[in-house]
Amino acid sequence: MKLGIIGLGLIGGSIALDLKRSGFALEVFGFDSQKDHINDALRLGLIDEALSLRSICQRVDLLVLAVPVDVIVKLLPQVMTDIEENCTVTDVGSTKFKIIDCIKDHKNRKNYVAAHPMAGTEFSGPTAAHRGLFYSKALVICNEEDSGKVHLEKVQNMFTHLGMRILKMDAKDHDLHAAYVSHLSHISSFILANTVLDKEKDHNTIFNLASAGFESTVRLAKSSPEMWNPIFEQNQKFILQALAAYIDHLNQFYEHLKNSNTIETKNIMKKSNEIKRVLVQLQTNSLGMNSNAK
Repeated sequence: MKLGIIGLGLIGGSIALDLKRSGFALEVFGFDSQKDHINDALRLGLIDEALSLRSICQRVDLLVLAVPVDVIVKLLPQVMTDIEENCTVTDVGSTKFKIIDCIKDHKNRKNYVAAHPMAGTEFSGPTAAHRGLFYSKALVICNEEDSGKVHLEKVQNMFTHLGMRILKMDAKDHDLHAAYVSHLSHISSFILANTVLDKEKDHNTIFNLASAGFESTVRLAKSSPEMWNPIFEQNQKFILQALAAYIDHLNQFYEHLKNSNTIETKNIMKKSNEIKRVLVQLQTNSLGMNSNAK
């Protein structure tokens, strides 16, 4: 399998590392608009050769777009025009509807499979790439009926080699759920970090008092604005719904605390503890699915 990666950052680089190690990809070719990313990817062995955008479309069997979602929307129509007849194209964007919509009438639409691996870290660039990033995580494939069977199987095989469990979903449903479980958590982290930075002018105090809880909560605030701002823009409708619900819950807690209603604040916290049971159950199911896949 000749694999092409457009975008040699955390996600693209980590895909390349694991697929080379597993033997799925015999050759990995890369393209990135930033020359230093290309140099780092070659130095780190993430790719075997760097190619131009047009050349990579014509040299590979499977092409992965691992760039910000606004760039995907700009690149994907041209990529779909430039690929060879049997080439499969997929992406790893955190939104799906607008990406799918930009090529809905393209003559090579069957060659494209819309995917979103639910994995990542707050770091970016080729040096952030590492093995095992995707293992046991969920991979969402959207609108599978619009993709050709051969292309769908090729993409599923690729993500199975990464150790992912595959889910199928409508693109709008994906964007709605992603707004709550992924996009909202990033916004919360960004806003919490700004709140603390605005009020705590003595940064030494922050570092001296910060515990693991604070660090884990604001971890996502280190994420790339260049990647996340386009996600928020593309998924604006559903993120606004998620934010409105979040603000409503914040206001409820605020009012109960202001009125010294300790019973209600305690009840809110007790209710939130249910998330532990849900997450443990999901982790158990995930481990079972990966065990059965081996």
